Amino acid sequence: MSSTHPDVDAVEAARAAFARGEPVLIHDAADREGEVDIVYPAAAVDPDAVSRLRNDAGGLICVALSDAVAETWELPFLADALEHPATEAAHLDYDDRSSFSLPVNHRETFTGITDDDRALTIRELGSAADAAVEGAFGADEFVSSFRSPGHVTLLRGAPGLLADRQGHTELGLALADAADREPAVVVCEMVDGDTGEARTPADARAYAEREELVYVEGHDLLTRLD
Repeated sequence: MSSTHPDVDAVEAARAAFARGEPVLIHDAADREGEVDIVYPAAAVDPDAVSRLRNDAGGLICVALSDAVAETWELPFLADALEHPATEAAHLDYDDRSSFSLPVNHRETFTGITDDDRALTIRELGSAADAAVEGAFGADEFVSSFRSPGHVTLLRGAPGLLADRQGHTELGLALADAADREPAVVVCEMVDGDTGEARTPADARAYAEREELVYVEGHDLLTRLD
């Protein structure tokens, strides 16, 4: 049942769906990006999920990692790792800085861009993030398993999650934590196929209804998960 039904608590429905490995639609805020992302637990992603993200969302397919996992793997912010004038004095209208880190492929992929390849990279990132929490997958193991550049962009979550930042990166990771999932989530913006603009929350809700998926507002997650 979709959380757009008035008798269903959206946050609890999102938590339960995520715990089952199902995707959730999250709208951040009208005064932020104003976008709806399809968000998956990384370890639950298969080629069909990547196909949904490509065809039904259409934005950039990224994997958000907790700050602790990113530190364990010694992952930089991309702007800090690049020595190019374009990264200097970068400015975002909706935030202090970008969360982008390295783009990677799993070393067992071929080109890295196919649905099978990206699903493999994403699933392995999810499994590795879970192992990193237990101290079983460090920076050396990361380098042995993944290469950069690649076709799945990594995002670094803020250290305090929602207390520090309220982007899709942190909203997804906070939901994963509440659902007792691995600290790695896939986020992909929903883009309108006709206009090329961000899909409106109303359209995203309608999509959620048709696909029997959960839709949740970022401010509800902030209220309940912060």
